[in-house]
Parts: sequence; C-alpha cells; structure tokens
Amino acid sequence: MSLVVELRQYTLHPGARETLIELFEREFVTGQQAVGITVGGRFRDLDDPDRFVWLRAFPDMADRRRALEAFYGGPVWREHRDAANATMVDSDDVLLLRGPGFTSRAGGREVLATVCHPAASAAVHGGAFDSFATEHLLPDHALHRTEHAENDFPRLPVRTGEDVRVWFGPAEPAPWPSRRLRLEPVAP
Repeated sequence: MSLVVELRQYTLHPGARETLIELFEREFVTGQQAVGITVGGRFRDLDDPDRFVWLRAFPDMADRRRALEAFYGGPVWREHRDAANATMVDSDDVLLLRGPGFTSRAGGREVLATVCHPAASAAVHGGAFDSFATEHLLPDHALHRTEHAENDFPRLPVRTGEDVRVWFGPAEPAPWPSRRLRLEPVAP
C-alpha cells in the first residue's frame, strides 16, 4: 500500500530533545491519531543530540490536508503548541514521500535511514535506481520516493525541487549522493 508520508527532521535547541519527546509521546501521538493521522517511527538522531526525526502517514493528499487542518486547528495543538515550538530551532526539514511508511519494532535497536539523491536520469527514468533497489533493497527496507504533488497545507513547508529515495535498514551504499541517519527509536 502506498501512502503519503512525511519524513520530518527537527533541529532543536540544545538540551530540548527529551522535553519535546515527552510532550510528543504524551500529547501529540494520540492527538494526531484522533484525527486520522498514522504516526510512524519516532527517533533520536544518534549523531546529533539536538535532532528529532519522525514520520507520519496519510492515505492520500486530500486526507493529509483534512487531517492536518483538524489537528493544527484543534484543541491538542492549541494547548501545547507554545511548549513544542519553544523546543525547536527548525521544523521545516520535511520530505513529502510516497511509500509504505515505517515504524520500528518494539524494543528495536538502532535504525539506519538512507536519504538518497539519485542522478537525474536515474530518478526520472528509474532504470539505474530501480536496478540498484532490486539488487540491494528488500521489502523490509520500506522504500519511499518523493511525492511531487503540491503541498496543499502550506502552513507546514516541505522541501521541494529535489527527487529522493528513502529507505530504512542496512544496505549497500548507493552510488549517488546519500545521507545516512543513525536513529534510535523512541520507546512508546
């Protein structure tokens, strides 16, 4: 099943990550689920103590807009937004993707996530990247591709003008520019 997925990477004020995680787990997971958002993996970035990485998913773009309007216009966000925003330096590093979503296993250990920028011809025509994916990625890698639909909830910016592939789990390094994230799952 292909979902619309946001990969959200927040840069936080020094020392604020645990404060945001506690608030997020206590209020924002159930608050988003109540309006139809599927909250996926939530992670500490092991290479940056001031980064929080998480995913959320929607059946399609129309459901995304409706759910985001409900959450960000609703009582949970209204009550806790100031506390959440006080922890953040930047919350605009967001990739809008198409894929299966990803949630780490309960009690899971370190998760590797790769954000790959295939060469233009590989991204547009698929051939070179698809060959790499067939050879090196399994279904468990939860491969995602850029969703090129217009962001119809501009209150929350997403990165545009780039074509990425994102997968979770160890794999051979891709022959294109990539960034690997070493992530620790946030225990539910």
